[in-house]
Amino acid sequence: MRTRFTNSRGPESGYTLFELIVTLTVLAVLVMGTVPLAQNAYKRQKEVRLRETLRMIRSAIDEFKRDTVGACPQGAVTTGNPTRGPQAGAQVPTDPRSRVVIDDCTIFDSENLDRYPPSLEVLVDGVRVKQRGISLTGGGGLGGNTRQATEINSTETEEVTKVYLRELPIDPMTGQKDWKLRSSYQPPGDDSWDSVNVFDVRSASNETSLAGDKYSDW
Repeated sequence: MRTRFTNSRGPESGYTLFELIVTLTVLAVLVMGTVPLAQNAYKRQKEVRLRETLRMIRSAIDEFKRDTVGACPQGAVTTGNPTRGPQAGAQVPTDPRSRVVIDDCTIFDSENLDRYPPSLEVLVDGVRVKQRGISLTGGGGLGGNTRQATEINSTETEEVTKVYLRELPIDPMTGQKDWKLRSSYQPPGDDSWDSVNVFDVRSASNETSLAGDKYSDW
């Protein structure tokens, strides 16, 4: 005669208190291990956006700087007459990436001799520019006529407005447009902007990155 063993629990029997405690403990451990990973992943995404945003703003500043070469002679930043050009015989190096020259010297303060943008808003609002001329130097050809690449193409060149940033981006770490600015006349680490020009831009966040450094030092 065979003896059949059956589970003493019926189909409607529940869990014991011990089993519930063990289950909740395991779930708590899993949650505690998952939350930091999720937080770090979210923080890493914000850090990537911050690096991309800083790169975009700094590239716009550099592009603006390239377009100022040949725009305003020293001591003529308030004349509004950029066609005067550099002094005779002066060699002004130009970047081949710059196809236009800024045609409004009134945007530069007399202290801004380095010709960096006066503010980030200028990069958004845009400035008047003209197309650069083509360099005809070298070889003494064409009757010895020489035209520097920094000169304006001609008086018939149409003036246009060049915008360097579509809009002022938000700092991903602060959620605001509260960037820290530094002019070309300020040493690194100076947090008080002198309002002369915008040479560099940094995050206003004092939080620490995943790498251990501060976002404001990026």
